[in-house]
Amino acid sequence: MKKTREQKKAKLMVRLEKAADELLDWEEENDRPNLTQVEDIVLKLRKEVGEEMADEILGEMGGKTPVPGPACPKCGKEMRYKGQREKHIESRAGEMEYERGYYACPECDKGLFPPG
Repeated sequence: MKKTREQKKAKLMVRLEKAADELLDWEEENDRPNLTQVEDIVLKLRKEVGEEMADEILGEMGGKTPVPGPACPKCGKEMRYKGQREKHIESRAGEMEYERGYYACPECDKGLFPPG
């Protein structure tokens, strides 16, 4: 079931509030931190929140109807849909796993996870 904008926003706001609490708890526990220490905690929280934001959007994309029969990048023949598979990626937003349609070429057996 597709989430509404309001449902997505509510989930993201909960995570943002948690990150704010983590930062403020850290501040209370660290008397006179230096710039590097502040940057470390902020960058850690930014990475975690960014991964969850990307995952929220990409998770919905995995449930959409797969692209019908793309051309094989190796031989040009039409690729066949092989079902949903898990994909682990390292993106600029961080590490994430999600499911989406997988295609394989019946001629040369090259695989493809659209959109790439």
